[in-house]
Amino acid sequence: MDCQIWCRGVILNRGLKRIILITILLVILCIVVLNDLLQGNWSLIEGSWDNLSRFWNESLWPPEWSMLEPRTYPECQSSIGFFCSKAYIGMLETLKMAFVATILGFVVAIIISPLAAKNLTPIWVYIPVRIVLAATRSLPSIIWALLFVVIVGLGPLAGVLAMTFYTIGYLGKLQYEEMEGVQNSPLEAARAMGLSHPEIVTNVIIPESSNNLISQLLFMFEYNVRHGTVLGLVGAGGIGYYLNYYMGFFLYRHVMAFLVVILVVVIVIDLISMYIRSFVTEDGDVKRPSWSTIFLSPNKAKEYHHSKSEEE
Repeated sequence: MDCQIWCRGVILNRGLKRIILITILLVILCIVVLNDLLQGNWSLIEGSWDNLSRFWNESLWPPEWSMLEPRTYPECQSSIGFFCSKAYIGMLETLKMAFVATILGFVVAIIISPLAAKNLTPIWVYIPVRIVLAATRSLPSIIWALLFVVIVGLGPLAGVLAMTFYTIGYLGKLQYEEMEGVQNSPLEAARAMGLSHPEIVTNVIIPESSNNLISQLLFMFEYNVRHGTVLGLVGAGGIGYYLNYYMGFFLYRHVMAFLVVILVVVIVIDLISMYIRSFVTEDGDVKRPSWSTIFLSPNKAKEYHHSKSEEE
């Protein structure tokens, strides 16, 4: 017993020492690379704090809260003035853009991703599909926005298309990796029953990975809301249009007010997403459907899970 405790302590100490050593090496490597980027001029960092303090006190704080007041033109038709403010209108447009882009991108990605999973398709199918997904997400959404501003013109449509394309590439990768993690037993059972490829995807793959797919969908909506605020800087609509406008006139107190609004909205969305995700995680109240509940009768499924728990 004493030997087991001693051996366990030795293993833990070795693991801790290894982690500390790797951390120190990574920090040293970061310092070396940063020194190369700065070309040895560390005074840039030393003077940045004074610049930040001066910029904060003289230009950023306090924010100009007139952004929350109703616009004078066009005339406000709402009894609540905030609903006619620039902050509300811009943020609402950003949320609409992110919602449409996330749903469209998710639907397209869920159709394409099974073709990129190597446990579902042959190599001559999943390799080209993966290349397409990689090419789609290789361009950040702001670059897509620049392209679509040229194609469809200024406005929210360019932003929606930009975020949709990036969502397809980003979610496509997450989804096919999740689908590849599905256990072989339900796949073999489905193939033995003679199910076609679309039937395997809809009856086995998606139910087995549904919880993580929903979590990825919620994360992507948060991501698109955050990045949708930036797309307006290139004319793709949303609250970024106002940010770009006031930054162009160096009205940073107005910009600060918009940033506070964006921060509050993102925090609220994150809290809502956390609440929703709590229902679709393994530790939540809702258990995800499994292959046993699809192919077996309720009694057989209970027997299967009972025998599995006894084996564990």
